[in-house]
Amino acid sequence: MTTPTKPTPPVATSAKTQNIIATLSLLGIGAYLLLKYALNTGQDVYTLAINAALSSTIANLYQGQFSFAMALVELPLLAVLVLGGIPLLYQLLAKLFQGNFGADLLAGLSIVTAVMLDEFLAGSLVVLMLSGGAVLELYAVRKASSVLEALSKRMPSVAHRKSADKLSDITTEQVIIGDILLILPHEICPVDGTVQEGSGTMDESFLTGEPYMMSKTSGSSVMSGAINGDSALTIRADKLSVDSRYAKIMEVMRSSEQYRPNIRRLGDQLGAFYTPLTVIVALAAWAMSGDVMRFLAVLVIATPCPLLIGIPVTIISSISLAARREIIIKNPAILETIGTCRTAIFDKTGTLTYGRPSMTALLPVDGQNGQDILALTASLERYSKHPLSGAIVKAAEKDHLTLSTVANIAELPGKGLTGTVQGKQVQITSRKNFMAQYPADVGKLPDISGGLECIVLIDSTYAATLQFRDEVRSDSSSFINHLQPNHLFEKVMLVSGDRESEVRYLAEKVGIKHVFFSQSPEQKLALVRQETKAAKTVYLGDGINDAPSLTAATIGIAFGQNSDITGESADAVIMDSSLLKVDELFHIGARMRKIALQSAVGGMALSLIGMCFAGMGYLSPVAGAVTQEIIDVLAVLNALRAAIPPKSLSDY
Repeated sequence: MTTPTKPTPPVATSAKTQNIIATLSLLGIGAYLLLKYALNTGQDVYTLAINAALSSTIANLYQGQFSFAMALVELPLLAVLVLGGIPLLYQLLAKLFQGNFGADLLAGLSIVTAVMLDEFLAGSLVVLMLSGGAVLELYAVRKASSVLEALSKRMPSVAHRKSADKLSDITTEQVIIGDILLILPHEICPVDGTVQEGSGTMDESFLTGEPYMMSKTSGSSVMSGAINGDSALTIRADKLSVDSRYAKIMEVMRSSEQYRPNIRRLGDQLGAFYTPLTVIVALAAWAMSGDVMRFLAVLVIATPCPLLIGIPVTIISSISLAARREIIIKNPAILETIGTCRTAIFDKTGTLTYGRPSMTALLPVDGQNGQDILALTASLERYSKHPLSGAIVKAAEKDHLTLSTVANIAELPGKGLTGTVQGKQVQITSRKNFMAQYPADVGKLPDISGGLECIVLIDSTYAATLQFRDEVRSDSSSFINHLQPNHLFEKVMLVSGDRESEVRYLAEKVGIKHVFFSQSPEQKLALVRQETKAAKTVYLGDGINDAPSLTAATIGIAFGQNSDITGESADAVIMDSSLLKVDELFHIGARMRKIALQSAVGGMALSLIGMCFAGMGYLSPVAGAVTQEIIDVLAVLNALRAAIPPKSLSDY
């Protein structure tokens, strides 16, 4: 089987080189301006004194020395053009040979033109603009190494191995199948295994998509990467560290990094026709007039600063606006393309749901009052750390029930939680434990449904079944249903590692037709790749198991801060877990593109008018450069509007 290789990327200077060129350009231009100002000031003072007091011969000698000094002033600019301009021109030539006629290619022509005109300052400014734009681009692009580093940091490097009565620390690579390991409270499980001793809970939501703390007791399976609860567990290692679930996710992560989709930048799209048009106009002006200066004048005024500066300023302004809305943009390129995505893919837990259980039904036996049972149950559950306790207490508070004092509380394996409330013996247990304790009463239980459940017994008599599901966000339905008419999404999908009953229940509640359940990270990744080939995709998720899919989608949006790994994998992170913020991100992107097009297209239109005047001989190269600077200012001022928040950033 042949391993696919990544396509060879275009020749480009490294991030470090771009930073050096940008810094060199800034320092060189600054040094030139300071020296020129100092010498011009000296000329004004000393020339008057020499002309008044000395002979014309000495005055002429001084002026000759001053002219020589003025020539030396341009050395910083020459350094910028040689040390910074040549690497950039090499990069631009490589892009030209690859058939890439971007806006920066025209800037390269402007550098050469400026040198030919002895306009070293103008050429240096173009070098600064090119390198500064590249630094912005390279700063924004997320590196695969940051994701893998975050994954590796989270993975434990030490396991506690039990042998006889001894406990020794070993590296996870030393763990062999059959080793007995101790997992301390709140530690991360190092390998896949089976619980041998102890009982407690584990948080597997980042790995499986299951939103609940999962109960663990003797015989329960555990996964590497899961976070242990408050109780120590003794497990038997069933897999080596390299074969465990967490290691597999890292492998999938590496694979997804190799296939990250490329986003063609807005500036390149506009430059694709602007650059050849400019060259044609310049050549036509030269051919019709026979004056090469007109060719140079057209190129100078055509320098695409609205593309090279206007668009990055719009992006930076939009990033600033997003940050104030608690949206962190890690890859600015998504602002240019988010409005063109046509498929939205959602994870379930923590995205369209709150990632916590809520009580959906209380099914009492005939003759029992549901409110009384809930009050007794909630009174007892206040003292439990079980994952469902909070949902029961919250349901009682919602119904404004009065909770009672509890005595004789106990939580024993195989029996569940017991206690005395209002003189009654209340027991809360699982269906499995109830069937083992009271096999004759199994027929009283309702049919098994989706979600989780617990059984309530009062004075050793079955009283009710409480049912729970992952709590759906209050705005999930309205958000999903506005995506097609308001944002032109053609397909909305729900992809989850959770069970079929849970996923279909959510899909029906929020109105999603394309449903995929029990999906492993590998399956999610394959599905996202397939959809991304058909159309541009947006993927929203919040777990470690979402990291590969976030990376493989055209745009990955991490929901909340449940995992630093998910945040590293995403192009944007919604700090406040709210679908409203996701909608705001859509609008910020659409608004950014609109303002960027105004700055770029408007600037190019004004440049085209100036090119016509330059081609007809009404603008010299110097006048053209001044005109272009005015156009640049207008484009940048318009671009800065993107940082000003509008009245509303949402429409649902």
